[in-house]
Amino acid sequence: MQFPYAKRLALFGALCFGLAAGVAAAADAPVGYRYLSVAGNTALRGNTSGKLTVIVWYPAVAGTTVRPIEVGPPGAPFFVEGEAAQDAAIAPAPARLPFIVVSHGTGGTAMDLSWLCASLAAHGYLVASVDHPGNNALEAPTVAGATLWWLRADDLSHVIDGVLAQADLGTRVDPKRIGAAGFSLGGYTVLAIAGARANPALIAPYCAHHPATPLCTDEATPTVPNVAARAAALASSDPAYRAAEAANAESHRDPRVRAVFSIAPALGPAILPESLASIAVPVELVAGFGDPILPVADNVIPDALAIPDAQLTLWPKSVGHYTFLTDCTPAGARAFAPICSDAGAGRVGVHRATAALARDFFDRTLPAAR
Repeated sequence: MQFPYAKRLALFGALCFGLAAGVAAAADAPVGYRYLSVAGNTALRGNTSGKLTVIVWYPAVAGTTVRPIEVGPPGAPFFVEGEAAQDAAIAPAPARLPFIVVSHGTGGTAMDLSWLCASLAAHGYLVASVDHPGNNALEAPTVAGATLWWLRADDLSHVIDGVLAQADLGTRVDPKRIGAAGFSLGGYTVLAIAGARANPALIAPYCAHHPATPLCTDEATPTVPNVAARAAALASSDPAYRAAEAANAESHRDPRVRAVFSIAPALGPAILPESLASIAVPVELVAGFGDPILPVADNVIPDALAIPDAQLTLWPKSVGHYTFLTDCTPAGARAFAPICSDAGAGRVGVHRATAALARDFFDRTLPAAR
């Protein structure tokens, strides 16, 4: 029953892609960004600082000089997309801004979705992306960071707390217009902050029938090999890990988040359908029909079917999982071949179309007061 439905969604996605691929990100304002540290529950996942590293994106004052957003060695970056000015002044606004928190995928960084963050900021949003402890490319990976997925939703709640507490940012945010966006494991994270719950015990029966699927291999957590066995050993030896593991049964819903945009969400087989059915905020899901890492039939399509009134766009089979990462330079393509195989104009086109969907979605679901 799901397969014909999936085919219809794929056709719809292909048609939408043809219409939207040429849509450029709205350059309503120059974009500024700055780094911020906020308090969070980080120690269990290997970060003893008790601080989450956050990048805040915002509309900058008119006339701000922006530069390409580059990631990697100075002068020879691996990734580049969009333009912004670090530490630029925030543009004055007649009203408070809508606020979006953003979650990266496994082993990623707060910069991974710069194309989305900058597009939303140019459109008049304040955006905060976070490095999830023990599960980002800038810190040592940990078993807890790779397996205590629900703590990532708590990270987003801490980011909301931290930004609202900033003297110059909190007064710019409309607390009734807060949304969340994420990619891959971050796509699950934003569903979790909307009320979804995952049960790790559901992975084993799924993998018994799908042993080669990346969720069932080290490909799902390449920086933490043999993660299932290591997690079991940690659960038997560490009471703190065991207590945190038990918290997966609880809801990590943050009622301040009123809309969710999820890109290629992970953990579909582990998410409890009844928890998806209880989600009461608007949800839009986007994925590539050619995703080999998180097959749409096992992840985004079941999510969309279970969430009341969820909207789903599937881009064509040429769009894979890593298409949604920031575009790669030639140096990046050489250094990171597996995640840069489709770099270039096609990837940037998908980013522009997906950012347009996100902007339209949040404009509809987080409307300004009249």
